[in-house]
Amino acid sequence: MDSISARLRAFDATARTGSMSAAARQLGLTQPTVSEHISRLERHFGVELFIRRGRRVELTGFGASLHEVTLRAFRAELEARTLLEEARSLYRGRLQICAVGPYNVMPMIERYRQRWPAVQIAVSVGDSREIVERVLAYQGDLALPLHPVVDPRIHCVPYRRQRLVVIAPRAHRLAQCGSLELTDLESEEFVMREIGSATRKVFEEGLAASSVKVRIVLEMGSREAVREAVAQGLGLGVVADAAHVPDRRLVVLALAGEGLFTHPHVICLRERKGATLIANFLSVVDECAAESSPKR
Repeated sequence: MDSISARLRAFDATARTGSMSAAARQLGLTQPTVSEHISRLERHFGVELFIRRGRRVELTGFGASLHEVTLRAFRAELEARTLLEEARSLYRGRLQICAVGPYNVMPMIERYRQRWPAVQIAVSVGDSREIVERVLAYQGDLALPLHPVVDPRIHCVPYRRQRLVVIAPRAHRLAQCGSLELTDLESEEFVMREIGSATRKVFEEGLAASSVKVRIVLEMGSREAVREAVAQGLGLGVVADAAHVPDRRLVVLALAGEGLFTHPHVICLRERKGATLIANFLSVVDECAAESSPKR
């Protein structure tokens, strides 16, 4: 039998994300399991917690009151675990970091481990939207999205700006151009990351501002998959310059235009930024950011 605690966690995650499918992804469950947890909670206590509106749900008045309690309860549990981990021995514990890829986070981790080698670090990968959700769901201590996060619950530290570049197979007609204007891309075929990718969002906003239309012929689930598809001649691609891995099959083309960059930030829950392991990591981020800034 499932416990009241499991049902409350399903309720809390659904209340925070606004849908049972999103809650299921955060909790590592199936959507029917989350739905059943909530239904059992409602039946057992004779209450209505949500108003169902298609795939979305809205809290009832009673549900909103219960959510205030579950937020405090699960936050207190997380703080207790963190305190115990830190007390076990000085600077021991585990950090869960969520990132869109390895390129920005690895230098930070390298420096962090030089100073605090006893800390175990786990890195999970997702797009910017997913990793922000994980931090808000207490499933990650820190995250590195490719944009600033404006949310009163989030502490957000800027890292560096990364220009977007176009990658092309060497045989492509634009491969000899060296640099491109957005208008040069009119009607070109592109291999893109899936919806939710910050790089794709910035690129598409730039195209729209310049009234340029391209054809997206293939969507891929990772930056590495995009690179391979472009190398196979399936279209052009767009990546941040810092994230490009040299490949003899590809040509990198500079892309002119205002605002065509991603801006990685490091985030954590505001209430947890003073926790020892997290605060130490943020100090490393500040150092790395200072070193990556252009010298005057």
